[in-house]
Amino acid sequence: MIADDHLLFIDGLVLLLNNEPDLQVIEVANDGKELLECIKQTEPDLVLLDINMPKLNGLDTARYIKQSNPNIKVIMLSTYNEDHLVEKAKSYGANGYLLKNSSKAELLQTIRLVAEGKSCFPYRLPREPTGFDGNDQFLKSFNLTKRETEILGLIKQNLTNKLIAEKLFLSVYTIETHRKNIMQKLGLGTPGALMKFIIEHNL
Repeated sequence: MIADDHLLFIDGLVLLLNNEPDLQVIEVANDGKELLECIKQTEPDLVLLDINMPKLNGLDTARYIKQSNPNIKVIMLSTYNEDHLVEKAKSYGANGYLLKNSSKAELLQTIRLVAEGKSCFPYRLPREPTGFDGNDQFLKSFNLTKRETEILGLIKQNLTNKLIAEKLFLSVYTIETHRKNIMQKLGLGTPGALMKFIIEHNL
């Protein structure tokens, strides 16, 4: 089964996988809740599961699948190259994690390895440094958390709360809360003052 909210992406995957003699797509879903209903009707051997979906995200869906049907193999498909998401996927019982820009060969290899009972979390290039590494001690003096420091680095890049939320796989509300906490800890009153602080301290 495949679950993804991008219809063209699903169509492409179905064509690709059904052309393989040992693979067959038996059902598709556009969100996590729909997938869970499908699984009740037809239990698949393996699920390709997008992380970012409406109604119920892929990580929570994977956890529900593993709780009720532990024999079903789950491979997370994601555009997010983030260590904390890979670790969360593992902790929720996923058997594999694959970036959406992977090649056809990588996809098929991952599916077949997981189908054989192996875990498959392919090597991923580490993320680009935010440029804040050298300022850790300075920022720690304000009691900023690791997450707040990470968000400060993204604010420096002039990213909106929505873009930061998408990049970190968090809600916009969570980012807004972190931003307020950062400004409070730094003793700043406006977004302009925050940018000025970043520039003045060469963060």
